[in-house]
Amino acid sequence: MSSVPSPNIWHWPEVYERENRAQDASGAIWAALREVCDWAGADVIDIGCGDGFHLPMFASSARAVVGVEPHPPLVRRAMDRVGALANVRVIEAGAERVPLRDSSADVVHARTAYFFGPGCEPGLAEADRLLRADGVLAIVDLDASRPPYGDWMRADLPRYDPPGVERFFERRGFTLRRVDTEWRFPDRETLEAVLGIEFSAPVARRAIAATEGLTLPVSYRIHTRRKPAGLLLPGRAARREPRRAAGQPRVS
Repeated sequence: MSSVPSPNIWHWPEVYERENRAQDASGAIWAALREVCDWAGADVIDIGCGDGFHLPMFASSARAVVGVEPHPPLVRRAMDRVGALANVRVIEAGAERVPLRDSSADVVHARTAYFFGPGCEPGLAEADRLLRADGVLAIVDLDASRPPYGDWMRADLPRYDPPGVERFFERRGFTLRRVDTEWRFPDRETLEAVLGIEFSAPVARRAIAATEGLTLPVSYRIHTRRKPAGLLLPGRAARREPRRAAGQPRVS
């Protein structure tokens, strides 16, 4: 399967950078992730890392971080962003075929990238291959069941079924955690530009008119699944690889 285009960041990377800076102003998503998959001293793979905005946060305490991104212009931007970070690298690849060895990571993270329910089964299987025993797959997506952002999202995606997506992940052993955040913008121009790349023109106008000031409440879902010890992958023997000591080669 070819990569599914992400029209916001693919076409407007500079605006999306401003959006990333506005999102989760209080760090609620990061705090929730640390509770379920603390990456301090761990090996992390960020699937669909875009232009690498989240890589430095992982790198600040992780042993090693690999960003995986299919869109070449974003790969180059991500490489430029993390060029000075010795424990980070970026590779060009899709979520269904990542050129890293089995049991490479303690945490596989994907944020609003590829994983939206039915159709992502190959990506989930690939994440399981990459994880070590007891590693965690963490999928962060927008909670389209909660207003106001969810209402606008569903207006543009009338076939999108939030309860169905939740059932999909639940059936596959994921735990769900809802996180309420606030997007905080420096000015109205930025707010309007961001909503303009996230929604169709009619829905964007509606969202802009309904948003007073410079803040916007936005809810997320965090789906997490821990890989059990002894999980057998097709054609492979189960194994558990301990974390490497500091100074040994990073994820490869």
